[in-house]
Amino acid sequence: MTDATGTKPAPGPDQPPIPVRLVTFNTHHGVGDDGRHDLPRLAKVLAAADADLVCLQEVDRYFGDRSEDVDQALLLSRALDMQLAWGPAIDEPRRDDRERRQYGNALLSRLPILVSDVHPLPGSGEPRSALRTMVELDGGTLWVTTTHLSTRADQERAAQAALLAELHTEPMAAGVLVGDFNTAPDAPELGSLRERFTDAWELARDRDDQARWRFWRQDEGHTHPARRPHRRIDHVWVSSGVAVAGAHVLDSAGASDHLPVVVDLEVPSGV
Repeated sequence: MTDATGTKPAPGPDQPPIPVRLVTFNTHHGVGDDGRHDLPRLAKVLAAADADLVCLQEVDRYFGDRSEDVDQALLLSRALDMQLAWGPAIDEPRRDDRERRQYGNALLSRLPILVSDVHPLPGSGEPRSALRTMVELDGGTLWVTTTHLSTRADQERAAQAALLAELHTEPMAAGVLVGDFNTAPDAPELGSLRERFTDAWELARDRDDQARWRFWRQDEGHTHPARRPHRRIDHVWVSSGVAVAGAHVLDSAGASDHLPVVVDLEVPSGV
């Protein structure tokens, strides 16, 4: 809405926040805990989450036989009727002019994607990257960074976390950082993240998880391994001003070796 001069008025202090539902999920390239590659099963789990933003790790694009050599990112975006941003960590040519062999992070979005870029992360072993996007809200914007940190050493994760913290600067305003961090949120190597972000699980006014085999502990956010989760390595971090109405670990229906985390964000208007 604009005034008579065509200028959009500044947001008032009493404008309600913008609700955004986000899910993050390490998909294990669509291979479930039964060893089967089943992309329709994965799509069904994601559809049931009914999220505005779907942040995925360990996604294959023409990677080979383990995922039937398909473009998982594109097929999932079509199945869910969502926009796609893609951030490879592995990107290799193949023979015979076939599509490149890729593996990495994906963002599926009901919201318009305005900006998308990919940032390699430091470290040895398996290449890691961060997919940074900006999406348009009804009255604002939100930066979303999806990543997957190293399993190798605390020092590597510390260097990766420091780069991730630098990707979100003060002028960017509202932002979230999500993914598989391969360590707990209070791990020392994530100290640089805690200087700029807050753990959404701790902020959430309502929370629940799938660890019901330990009926006395149902709010710890454990996501791995999927069958008997006892590690909280899949996180959502939010910048200052972003509130969290709820955070829940969902049933993955056997679609991965991780469980998905869904958070209901409240993003300030006009940022």
